[in-house]
Amino acid sequence: MKFPAPVSAGWIASLINAELIGNHDALVTGINEIHKVETGDLVFVDHPKYYDKCLNSAADFIIINTDQVTIPTGKTILVTPEPFEAYLTIVNHFRPFVPAQKAISDSAIIGEGTVIMPNCFIGNHVQIGKHCIIHPNVTILDHTIIGDHVIIQAGTTIGSDAFYYNTKKNRDVWYKKMQSCGNVVIEDHVEIGAGCTIDRGVTAETRIGQGTCMDNMVHIGHDTTVGKNCLFAAQVGIAGGTIIEDGVTLWGQVGVSKTLTIGANAVVLAQSGVPSSLEGGKTYFGYPAEDASLKRRELVWIKRIPELWKKVMEGKS
Repeated sequence: MKFPAPVSAGWIASLINAELIGNHDALVTGINEIHKVETGDLVFVDHPKYYDKCLNSAADFIIINTDQVTIPTGKTILVTPEPFEAYLTIVNHFRPFVPAQKAISDSAIIGEGTVIMPNCFIGNHVQIGKHCIIHPNVTILDHTIIGDHVIIQAGTTIGSDAFYYNTKKNRDVWYKKMQSCGNVVIEDHVEIGAGCTIDRGVTAETRIGQGTCMDNMVHIGHDTTVGKNCLFAAQVGIAGGTIIEDGVTLWGQVGVSKTLTIGANAVVLAQSGVPSSLEGGKTYFGYPAEDASLKRRELVWIKRIPELWKKVMEGKS
């Protein structure tokens, strides 16, 4: 999430009651989680396992729970016992929860020729382009941006919170919600089927590329980037932080794990599971998803195991 205007690191330290080590006057432009950080961003870390990753990331400002670290040149750290709570304080300051007052917010912008059917909800600061069709019972939550000529079928929800939690098992509540302050961006000429869910980014954006089409009951996790002209059949599920490059086809019930990349023009056949990145331009099948032609040959040999075992045993007699 980018701030409306840059603020000084000293001001942030005062807001979260942190000790600042570094440049008090340096300007912070936004806050991001580690997978999405950019120069000028603030990031938080509260586990030693991830100290080095955050300190050596693109982020210039790190909220951390120790000063016993080597600070890279040019970085500023803000030390506080509870970095996660500091993150929540910053998010609630810059993007507080604003309850809806009506079905279509006064702050929403809806383009010329766009049709909004009955029982839709359009949240605060939503932008919808020209000549779109939003079918009944669609929910489009705060800060979502939708391009031109987009079709969203009935019952879909765009911009719900990320499934993303701060986990500590030494407290009564193990999973504390990492409040989402990102959004969803849907480019031109996208079609989204009925009953789909697209989560917004934790701190950045979830993006659906131009010309992509989704069948019914597809789920797209937070901070995922879907390229142009992709095709997803029913019940595809994609976890957070994933990159789906242009022209990828995922057939029915394909499951895709988090923070991986599927290369351009790849095809993943129905009911396959994708636990790691896949090269583009190939067809995949099975779990774990592998080259489909190889997988088919393996299945042929598996079916022959009883026959081959029988021959082995006969040879011993």
